[in-house]
Amino acid sequence: MTGPAPAPAPDALPDSRRFLGRFTPPSLLPFVQLARWDRPIGWQLLLAPCLWGEALASDAALRAPSLPRIALYAIGAIAMRGAGSTWNDVADRKLDAGVERTRGRPLPSGRIGVRAALAWCACQALVGFAVLLTFNRFAVLVGVASLGVVAIYPFAKRFTSWPQLVLGFAFAWGALLSWAAALGALHWPALWLYLAAILWTIGYDTIYALQDLRDDAIMGIRSTARLFGDDVRLAVGAIYLLTVACAEVALWLVRVGPLAQLGLVAFAAHLVWQVRRLDDATPAVALRLFRSNRDAGLLFFLGLAADALAVARGFY
Repeated sequence: MTGPAPAPAPDALPDSRRFLGRFTPPSLLPFVQLARWDRPIGWQLLLAPCLWGEALASDAALRAPSLPRIALYAIGAIAMRGAGSTWNDVADRKLDAGVERTRGRPLPSGRIGVRAALAWCACQALVGFAVLLTFNRFAVLVGVASLGVVAIYPFAKRFTSWPQLVLGFAFAWGALLSWAAALGALHWPALWLYLAAILWTIGYDTIYALQDLRDDAIMGIRSTARLFGDDVRLAVGAIYLLTVACAEVALWLVRVGPLAQLGLVAFAAHLVWQVRRLDDATPAVALRLFRSNRDAGLLFFLGLAADALAVARGFY
């Protein structure tokens, strides 16, 4: 009888950027991997709704997006993505040990203990909280309100087939936070943009979950990828269609100009490209499609930001 497959080498986790493993001291590598610094796509996707909210709120206020706030959103996204990922790994350490893609992570492989991981989680959360305190009081309250969703997410896969929805609530929160930081209140366009970001997250994380279908079924881990089954391409297409529709409502409420609409068209075209590639997608293809959402989110932001700049400069 053969035993379980060996864990991947610690500097060669299957979806990591391996150059960090070459230059990071072995004693620090588990902390880098817990924070997902070797996988920047996580904080990039967390940042995207923040950028959308900042640009759309700026357009509504007839001014250019704030570069200092954008820099703070980036720092906060890196810190909070790291804290959330560390907390997720603490909660999932036993499940991760049974999944081929994740059994080499620091906790299930025994390269770091739970206490050290929790301390690292707290340090990163404090950085995120320090960033949050630079915003207005209302934005601080909005940011703090997200912590409940972040805490619940790691356990969602145990009791619902929609953990991607719970992730969406957390990852899309930046649309609300950045709008609140820019304008000191929440308005209907922010809520529609938040809904669009939630749907977008469900779509791209369903694609991500396609990598683990076999192991998830064995371990009893639920996901929308398993729920949709053979209809996953149709389901993701429908979710992406709703994403674009909700984003369009947000843009319509702000009465944006043509550059913002062009950004949404580019975003929608990228989502269509993803769906077309989903037929019989291998795990490697699923990972590439998932990562490509960084570019999709950036396209939408560039259109929104260009429109806000054009309005601020009086071009239309």
